[in-house]
Amino acid sequence: MACPHLESVSLTPPTPAQSVYREDCTQCFDSIDDPQGLDVCLQCFNGGCVGLRTHSQLHHVTRSHPLALNIRRTRKRVIKDEPPTKMTKLAIAAETEADRYDVTTAVKCHECATELDKTTPKLAPIVEGILKANTFSRQEEVKAWEQELTSCEHVLLLQQQESRKLQSHLGHCSQCDLNENLWLCLECGNLGCGRAQFGGVGGNSHGLAHATESRHALAVKLGSISPEGTADVYCYQCDEERVDGDLATHLAHWGIILSDQVKTEKSLTEMQIEQNLRWEFSMTTEDGKELKPLFGPGLTGLKNLGNSCYLASILQCLFDLPAFQARYNIPEADLPMVSDPAQDLETQLRKLGDGLVSGRYSKPDSDVVASEESPEIPYQKGLAPSMLKHLIGRGHAEFSTMRQQDAFELLQHIVKLITRSQHPAPFTDPTQLFQFVMEQRLQCLSCKKVRYSSTEQDSIFIDVPIEKLPAVEGEGKRYKPVTLKQCLDNVTAQEVVELTCSSCGSQDGFAKRSLFQTFPTTLVVNARKMTVENWVPRKVDVPVLVGDEPFPLDEYLSSGLQPSEELLPEEETTATPAFVPNEAALDGLMAMGFPRNRCEKALHATGNADANTAMEWLFGHMEDPDIDEPLVIATAAAGGDAADPEKIEMLGAMGFGAPQARKALKETGGDVERAVEWLFNHPDDQGDFNEAAESSEKKEAVPAGSAELPANFQLQSIVCHKGTSIHTGHYVAFIRKLLDTTTPQWVLFNDEKVVEAGDVEEMKKTAYVYFFNRVA
Repeated sequence: MACPHLESVSLTPPTPAQSVYREDCTQCFDSIDDPQGLDVCLQCFNGGCVGLRTHSQLHHVTRSHPLALNIRRTRKRVIKDEPPTKMTKLAIAAETEADRYDVTTAVKCHECATELDKTTPKLAPIVEGILKANTFSRQEEVKAWEQELTSCEHVLLLQQQESRKLQSHLGHCSQCDLNENLWLCLECGNLGCGRAQFGGVGGNSHGLAHATESRHALAVKLGSISPEGTADVYCYQCDEERVDGDLATHLAHWGIILSDQVKTEKSLTEMQIEQNLRWEFSMTTEDGKELKPLFGPGLTGLKNLGNSCYLASILQCLFDLPAFQARYNIPEADLPMVSDPAQDLETQLRKLGDGLVSGRYSKPDSDVVASEESPEIPYQKGLAPSMLKHLIGRGHAEFSTMRQQDAFELLQHIVKLITRSQHPAPFTDPTQLFQFVMEQRLQCLSCKKVRYSSTEQDSIFIDVPIEKLPAVEGEGKRYKPVTLKQCLDNVTAQEVVELTCSSCGSQDGFAKRSLFQTFPTTLVVNARKMTVENWVPRKVDVPVLVGDEPFPLDEYLSSGLQPSEELLPEEETTATPAFVPNEAALDGLMAMGFPRNRCEKALHATGNADANTAMEWLFGHMEDPDIDEPLVIATAAAGGDAADPEKIEMLGAMGFGAPQARKALKETGGDVERAVEWLFNHPDDQGDFNEAAESSEKKEAVPAGSAELPANFQLQSIVCHKGTSIHTGHYVAFIRKLLDTTTPQWVLFNDEKVVEAGDVEEMKKTAYVYFFNRVA
């Protein structure tokens, strides 16, 4: 009997703009590689698992979508008994999915509990469209392997010399015998070898020497040219990789027909990404043995989605904390009933919590073995949190890209997203464990009167003192180790600031000191090890000595207003400033020589985040006519009511919805003009739907942190970084775990690889973000 649902349902193949979730379930990490496969809805292309959690059936019941394509994938057995072959000059052969996997498909109707003929005229194009469509994760991967390249004036104004056909036998550099890594000058046709490159590719820089002597700007790497028109084009004048829209014409000028070319060498982008993935976080012990892979609950790796190690490292540290596990690893609770689980932050956080904590996916990847006789255990496959990555980055100028990012800035962004999310009873906001209060004390140096102020924070910065050690032959730059206590002493040290006293009028200044008013449950510390060389910030690896044993912070607790102290009078005419610059970032920028007005403008324009981002903004706005004018911000009336109904109505008249308008006003301090700009810069942001809940939460707000003593803290996890910039290089996480002993051991999370840590002291040298837990 024919299925009535097939006749009644309208089906269309997926369009290129639609996401097809045909790799893993949108509500858990079960995938097409599981024995029962994955069901893809034929109407909305949602992916649902068929195993114990039956999210496919749940989707059918909640959305009334009965038809699904079941996809099962099995790995073809490959025995690798020799190393991979070296890339040759013939071509780069890409291994396809068909080479690696066998795929089985079947169309079924949930309502009728029957299998349908997938070859019928109505089903065949739908099945073919799903199987050929880019998956959600593949769409992300495509972005990951592409740099954002542009053209330049030297490309646009290129004047080529008299055309000629290059000698067909010319297969080496004009100055040496190198026959790979060859660059053709597009202006005169000279062939020169490039610079030595990552991965052992040789080069004597004769191409660079030619460009320097002749002032010819553009060259193309011969081995990178593909018939599709892609190639490495480098501008020596800009010292940047560029895009040449007329590459075919420019090559034809020298007798090179683009359609006849074959790509024989890796591109610069491919080598750069390979280098990012191979920063030397050692995966071997001191005697050369491979570090022991680990499997089980809490020991699940995260696959690198392309420059996503910063995300994986932060997520591993967060989901190691009991508060995050209690909030998001709750298999006994129903998932949110939403129409699109892949676009729901709560669903994706709970999907990740289950994936990382349960241990269900932490198992050796046995699809490919080293050899039949090898007893070695391979690493695990790792989870690919592409849906969560998309949600975290949605609407954000940096995290929506596939470039490497600052792990600490990502942590702050995630904390903000979770804080603004709903946490219905009995659940609580897991980011509350980071909250504490810092108290600032100002004392006039003349009249000795004081003023206390406090700010709620979720982390602290420590500027690590940088002192070079004498050079040692055969070693790189070395720096004097410092202790964590030295850094905390510097943060809480007293300093003198230039202010005029509102009580006595003295201009002698004030003594300023910041101490803890309360301590958090988990203290997050960002260690900044930056130096500026030729106006370029550069990260250096200064060892910060931190022991594994608990240490007290009692001495950094403020004693508050003392009976003998007299408070400064309140300044009635001084309103709360609409914008308070990040003090540490402001000090850092001014120390580099930037005027205060410029620094404040840069911090205001970049979200008051950090000195590096603000400095990049400054370099891009040096020619602004008003760059040296004081920052002027229109403050909201009545103390800055960001959610003023009149302003929401005003933005509504421009076509913006109330949730989006409400969030834009909150993000910009109630400034309508800036809110409009924010809305245009965040078109994908869904806005703030939680006005009432937010108001009630404010009424029931609890104090951040605790002032109880003793305040003992112990290092729990570290995000480490190797590279000269926090926006490049590679991030990993080290976390103390209870394995099969009663004593915690350090575990290294290097993307999908989870192993027993080797050199613990070496990891502390590259530490960038610390997580300290408060202990009894």
